[in-house]
Amino acid sequence: MRKVTLVLAAAAMSASEYHRFRRRRCRGGRQRSSTSARPATPVEEGGKHKVGPNLHGIVGRAAGAADGYRYSKAMADSDLTWDEATLSANLENPRKFLKGTKMSFAGLKKAADRDNVIAYLKAPQ
Repeated sequence: MRKVTLVLAAAAMSASEYHRFRRRRCRGGRQRSSTSARPATPVEEGGKHKVGPNLHGIVGRAAGAADGYRYSKAMADSDLTWDEATLSANLENPRKFLKGTKMSFAGLKKAADRDNVIAYLKAPQ
């Protein structure tokens, strides 16, 4: 669970923040494994899908609609459009929000944290 939280947090980082984060994970001059800190969902325009789909332009987009990403059946068949309310509900508790998805993220319980992630996703990249 902690690993997934780090992945989502890393996804919301800028590239320079991400590299500073990775450097802080070094010990004794050797880089420790930090696969959990790699951005799992890129946000830059034209970025490749990773563990999750590219989130550039997600606000206003239909759920399960990013070309080239293999969504779970539940997400692909959903009739959702990502707006602030649906993003907030999904970020709060993804497992309850839409049963049967591939996302194993525990969620963000604090509204301020969810609002910050949504503001980041809405900002031009």
